[in-house]
Amino acid sequence: MTPEVFVDVLNDALYLVILMVCAIVLPSLLVGLVVSIFQAATSINEQTLSFLPRLIVTLLALMYGGHWMTQTLMEYTTALFLSIPTVVS
Repeated sequence: MTPEVFVDVLNDALYLVILMVCAIVLPSLLVGLVVSIFQAATSINEQTLSFLPRLIVTLLALMYGGHWMTQTLMEYTTALFLSIPTVVS
């Protein structure tokens, strides 16, 4: 395996990880920002008000994006296994 091939595989893997993490974290981040603005405007300092909506949105993102994430990860793994003969030789 040449260093160029290793860098390409690592680049694709890191891109896939970043894409999947963003699909889960960004909706939660946006909801957390909205709730924080609401709390600052109304002076409500309740811990569960900021935690519960983020938890629900994260679970919904996993429910709706889980199929896509699994399919993308399986396609990447299949492509990686199919490229083994060309990488080794």
